[in-house]
Amino acid sequence: MTLTLNVNRLLEQRAVQRFLESTSGVIGLGITLFILLMAVLAPVLRPYDPASDRDYAARLSAPSLEHWFGTDGLGRDILSLVWYGMRTSLLIGLVSVGIGLLIGLLLGLSAGYFRGRLETFVGWLTDVMLAFPSILLAIAVVTVTGPSVTSVMMAVGVVQVPKFIRLTRSMVLSLREQEFVQTVRAFGASSGRIIFLHILPSSLAPVVVQATLAIGTATLEAAGLGFLGLGAQPPTPELGTMLSDAFKGGYSLSSPWTIVFPGLFITLTVLAFNLLGDGLRDALDPRGSR
Repeated sequence: MTLTLNVNRLLEQRAVQRFLESTSGVIGLGITLFILLMAVLAPVLRPYDPASDRDYAARLSAPSLEHWFGTDGLGRDILSLVWYGMRTSLLIGLVSVGIGLLIGLLLGLSAGYFRGRLETFVGWLTDVMLAFPSILLAIAVVTVTGPSVTSVMMAVGVVQVPKFIRLTRSMVLSLREQEFVQTVRAFGASSGRIIFLHILPSSLAPVVVQATLAIGTATLEAAGLGFLGLGAQPPTPELGTMLSDAFKGGYSLSSPWTIVFPGLFITLTVLAFNLLGDGLRDALDPRGSR
């Protein structure tokens, strides 16, 4: 028991060391922490209320000391909108990936372990879902459920499901015939115990990396739905909706700050989670060495 704990501790230390040696991982972690801190502190440090504070006399004002990111066509402070829009985007990204991860894990584990007709059905379902471009599948889901933050979470979560199914199923197929699984099965362990206590922990490293990368993708897809008018509805601030309002109002050329700052923070969020995912891949890959 003590030997096992020491080995696990050593592996964790090496993983942390590999992560800290990954330039992309450290940069991604720094940007991610900044974005999360920005979202958490929005209610405390907000300069203006994005829903109610409007200065029509200062509409479409350029960035200044009073309005660091300028104002939009309704005289709202863009910094406040971006600040709260980041909260909405991160919430959508985290919840939608959680939905996709939960459903994908359960289906992937079941299909890879039990195989047979269940594997055939899950494989068919995955192929059907992957046959549609992700944004079209998300649009179809939102069209059925109606545009709202909850609908976007569900839509983007559904889009993430087949990715986790395929990844989890492939990991289970490679692990179910390993000696440690065969040994546990020979001692009479139930299928549930084998799946959740032995196979699942051994599959978590690539799943965690995929989940991290998926948050960036989910944020981008949520912004796309918002741009199409299928995302968060007013007065809820959302980065994609801000871009849509700027283009519809014709402000993109005359007042470029109305699209630059929302677009910049969408890009920053996607970049942060992609870099963080690269760093985690380097750290959690037992064959990786620096």
